[in-house]
Amino acid sequence: MDYQPYTERLERCSSLMKETGLDVLLLTKPANMFYLTGDGRLCAFAMVTQEGEVALGVPKTDVDDVRKNARFDHVTGFEDEVGMIHSIAHYFEHFEISRGTVGLEYTFLTQSMMGMLTHPHAKPAGVGVKDCTHVLSELRIVKDEVEIEAIRDAAKAAEAGMRAAVESLEPDMTESQVAALAEHAMRDAGADEFYRTYVSAGERTNIAHGLPTQYKLRSGDLVMIDIHPIVGGYSADMCRTVCAGIPTAEQQAAYDLYLLAQQATIAKVKAGTGMVELEETLHGILKEAGHGEHVFGPPIHGVGIEFEESPLPPGHAFFHGEKEPPPLEANMVISVGNCGLYLGGFGVRVEDTVAVTEKGPRVLTSFPRQLKK
Repeated sequence: MDYQPYTERLERCSSLMKETGLDVLLLTKPANMFYLTGDGRLCAFAMVTQEGEVALGVPKTDVDDVRKNARFDHVTGFEDEVGMIHSIAHYFEHFEISRGTVGLEYTFLTQSMMGMLTHPHAKPAGVGVKDCTHVLSELRIVKDEVEIEAIRDAAKAAEAGMRAAVESLEPDMTESQVAALAEHAMRDAGADEFYRTYVSAGERTNIAHGLPTQYKLRSGDLVMIDIHPIVGGYSADMCRTVCAGIPTAEQQAAYDLYLLAQQATIAKVKAGTGMVELEETLHGILKEAGHGEHVFGPPIHGVGIEFEESPLPPGHAFFHGEKEPPPLEANMVISVGNCGLYLGGFGVRVEDTVAVTEKGPRVLTSFPRQLKK
């Protein structure tokens, strides 16, 4: 395992902790643990000191596996949640932290999880608590070349999945069967896992987040396929809308308009551009065409370890407990085309993963953008 990337990330993390007044981080979100240590799993924690020292607590069954896959200074195994609490207390004592501030991931933790991490038997009474969500987002928001290559690999898996899904579209296929074919093809192409696969058809394309059902495709249905494979710990995000038959003139016009808006927005992607400008570009074209009432949600979001992460447009950032986004920087990766155009009887969406460069966009997902199969 190459520890250098994690050493550099921990050094940047230490600097941000000092700037924000955090003496120690107590992380339980797998994506954040993966970023700093190379391993992220549920029912585990990572404690990171201001000096960059890392202590992991994992189920005792997982200790040997973690030793092979993570960058850490200390690791311990526990049997259950009570053991996890005692492990946290042990590390506070080991690092001699009895006062100061611990950073917790407020937007990830449920109230019961928060109660567990701040339990008197886990956290010293003299240690205060502060949200560290924005610290981890700031660390992760700009990708290095290794990360971008992993996202590119995920994009290739997405293209394999989309191809299998689109080629399968026939009357009487269910949405769930289409999703299964896409996921099988993505695994064959190197995906280890996926965030949710969305497939909706017919009137259900008017749903913002259409999870696949047993609905059977009919000739002429639009089918919206939104996939998010994970390869090497990193995701890509791609959506296509395709007609299972011959599209109507209304469907084609809506699709052409949305594609025009999406491509115009992608063309503006470069270092220095603001997320609000991108959002206004895409929505503005749709509104000028008379579809102000048919737009829903933010059309831009970050992509990385998670298929939806910082940077996020201001409103979406507020909902997710994040800070307002800075202007785009080179090596940020975003998705352009999220949500869609919803006309009541049907909806359309085209979405691509795009890397930011100093000079312009580098589109990582290249599956054909066309309504006809």
